[in-house]
Amino acid sequence: MGAIRPPKRAKLLVGLLAGDTDLFVHARRRLEFHFGEVDFESAIWPFTNTDYYEVELGPAVYRQFLFFAEPISVERLAEIKRLTNDIERQIAEEHGRPATMRPVNIDPGYITLSKLVLASTKDHAHRIYLQAGIYAEVTLRFQEGDWRALPWTYPDYAAVTYHTAFRDARERLKEQIGRLDG
Repeated sequence: MGAIRPPKRAKLLVGLLAGDTDLFVHARRRLEFHFGEVDFESAIWPFTNTDYYEVELGPAVYRQFLFFAEPISVERLAEIKRLTNDIERQIAEEHGRPATMRPVNIDPGYITLSKLVLASTKDHAHRIYLQAGIYAEVTLRFQEGDWRALPWTYPDYAAVTYHTAFRDARERLKEQIGRLDG
């Protein structure tokens, strides 16, 4: 019988999508209020993999990732996703939009040494129910020194564009875990 142990802590990441990059700053302030200091942020990239968000965000959509300094318990993912949904609604209200027309998309997840996990409100065959209407999926796995896509990985996550930022986050987490365990 295997020994039951709590999971190691993870690096919280939040993927942002918006048609106006000024909204990244606005969202960051809200997120830091709830999750603490951002350890580092990625570059801002044009998001061209799909036109799915065009109605909400406009014809030119941008992507950025925020990585938070304080490692989190992976058990918090559902709570975090519900909170980011609330932040999306608040920002929509502040910009005079209905909650269904959010001006910024905020998708939380976490990185461990072996995987990148994203939260979702949508069920699918590859997603596991967490609680309170929230699911999780392993989006990337870390294998042989790099991030590897899975059959269901979103095309933008599967492309290597973001992988440098994810590797940097993983390395920072590895250092943090070493300090926590040491």
